[in-house]
Amino acid sequence: MGKRLTEDQQRFYATNGYILGMPPVFAPQQVSELNEGTDELMKLLRPGEDSKEIREWHESSRFLYDVCTNPVILDYIEDILGPDFYLWGSNFFIKPPRSNSTVGWHQDTYYWPLDPKISATVWLALEDVDEQNAAMRVIPGSHKVGLLKHSRSSSTDSVLTLECEGGQYREDLAVSLNVKAGAFSIHDDKLVHGSPANNSERRRAGLTIRYSSTIVKCDLSVNPYFKTYLCRGVDTYKHNPVGVVPTQKFGRLERKHISVEEAGVEAEKKLGLVK
Repeated sequence: MGKRLTEDQQRFYATNGYILGMPPVFAPQQVSELNEGTDELMKLLRPGEDSKEIREWHESSRFLYDVCTNPVILDYIEDILGPDFYLWGSNFFIKPPRSNSTVGWHQDTYYWPLDPKISATVWLALEDVDEQNAAMRVIPGSHKVGLLKHSRSSSTDSVLTLECEGGQYREDLAVSLNVKAGAFSIHDDKLVHGSPANNSERRRAGLTIRYSSTIVKCDLSVNPYFKTYLCRGVDTYKHNPVGVVPTQKFGRLERKHISVEEAGVEAEKKLGLVK
């Protein structure tokens, strides 16, 4: 048994590639404070920007850094990644009511120039999330089939332009990750997942937080801005640049963001994703 997950839960994660149903880590008053803090970050956006631009702002905002390094969340991640791991990514995914925006089926690891593929993502709900307001959907067990072929498309309602090509996964097996406000799910970096449009009158808001084992190395020729924040254990590998913990409560991060999607086809070729 781990610090938080039972042996059955650990087996479920290994088999299915995700876990949910853990008790909320933030009480109702704390959820209100999370939303108030999110509103403060939104005030730092410039005209034409939206919440998805609040990306890796744990590097500049102590409020967000503290959320990402919450000790209870880290206990769960330790049960999955082991004793030595770091934080490197965070991103808001907010869909207003009646939003046509979707997230196409994809694997996170395709977007990241990281190797080996030993990472996990927390999806922290800022309000109740279910099928009605476009909860994330996953294909259980799809993390076991390896890296799938993705293709680029600009003619889509998806916020992503790199999506899994059809015929590689069973969409009919998809399950909805319904999460209560203040609670979270965790999924493997290779799990196929996405989310539909929000056709409800309710907002859907969540914060994704990315963690990787210290053995994981970023290809800095693809993403030279990558920074790590050791959360637990010891980094004996020292593969990656180390970030400085922010002191400002709410701060805008002024730097580029480069994933494989943004780096382009040449990055896909360099990483062996396409020929």
